[in-house]
Amino acid sequence: MKRSPTTKARIAGAFYVLSFLSAILIEAFLHGRMLRVAGLAPVLCFAVATLILYRIFAPVSPGLSLFATLSNLAGLACEPLEVHPHGVNAALVLHGVYCLLIALLVSRSIFLPRILAVLIAIAGLAWVVSASPQLAPEPHRYSQIAGFAGEGVFMTWLLFRGVDATRWQEAAIAPIKK
Repeated sequence: MKRSPTTKARIAGAFYVLSFLSAILIEAFLHGRMLRVAGLAPVLCFAVATLILYRIFAPVSPGLSLFATLSNLAGLACEPLEVHPHGVNAALVLHGVYCLLIALLVSRSIFLPRILAVLIAIAGLAWVVSASPQLAPEPHRYSQIAGFAGEGVFMTWLLFRGVDATRWQEAAIAPIKK
């Protein structure tokens, strides 16, 4: 069954929201071994969202979309392994890079509002800064608020609005016409 790009974006938004909500609930209520096992659920949800977003942004730039996808999947692989070289949260840095690349893709797209690019870019910068205690020893909390706010608007937009299907089709056909 072939789904419209709007439906795909909404499904990506649903998995995106589910990954955030499940991560918050799991962190709040589980500890020890259960936390590690259950912590894979948000990672898997976000991996699904990431792969769907790859397909959505591929018409904008296949290479950039692939690079964004691979950076986020690498970050998701680092998350359960708790990779922190020199005290830097590698998963959060890679996720911040992903957000910055998605911001670039959104800004180049014709099927999403440009303001989303600004918000997701702010989130990406916030995640990169908050990943390192050396970069942000004190304003860590503010970076997290900016990260959650920027991504929150983006994932909510995807969930409730999706993408402009007509403009997405134009973008998908444009490379073929060249």
